[in-house]
Amino acid sequence: MSASDTLNVTHEDARAIDDCWNRIGIHGDKSCPLLEEHIHCRNCSVYSAAATRLLDRYSLQQDQREAVVSKVEIDVKTRSLLMFRLGEEWLGLATRTLVEVAPLQAIHSLPHQRSRALLGVANVRGALVACLSLVELLDLDGSVAPVSGGRVMPRMLIIAAHGGPVVVPVDEVDGIHAIDERILDAASQSGAQASAKYTRGVLQYRDRSLRWLDEEQLLSAVTRSLT
Repeated sequence: MSASDTLNVTHEDARAIDDCWNRIGIHGDKSCPLLEEHIHCRNCSVYSAAATRLLDRYSLQQDQREAVVSKVEIDVKTRSLLMFRLGEEWLGLATRTLVEVAPLQAIHSLPHQRSRALLGVANVRGALVACLSLVELLDLDGSVAPVSGGRVMPRMLIIAAHGGPVVVPVDEVDGIHAIDERILDAASQSGAQASAKYTRGVLQYRDRSLRWLDEEQLLSAVTRSLT
């Protein structure tokens, strides 16, 4: 039920009430025998009872409308994505792969590194964790300058890879957002950037073009980079 429907129903309720104040009361011919005692209709119990009845009906209609809206909201399925930036490109990754967003730490390079994507190791609360470059894994243009902005802080994403947690540095983290699954389904079926590595689709979100990553393909690539 829309807000206009609620107002219409309430208007019908108002018409069903005996508005004696408009006929024989202060706004009518003033022939009501109670008017001399109450001076004004708003002081009369009949007027108060009618007002209470109308407000109760309006409240009931509002409650019913909110219940319908709540049911619609519950029926909408969403999926949580962590949105972050690498260079000028915004990407989204399912939060089920995320362990933590941590401050940027020093990366210690390793001799005889096994792959170009392996940057080295980082110290995460006393434990050494492998650090990988998503720029290399996704074949992004690493020369692209970061987007300028106030108080933009690089971060490290700790993600749950198949062999254990790994760290990936990113230029900026926007946060976790719930996206309607229908939007994601449309993005995956549109074929946009189908040739891009480990990408399920591209969607528009808050005036941004967001590349939605395929977490299973990405985690498999992470595992291959470490073996």
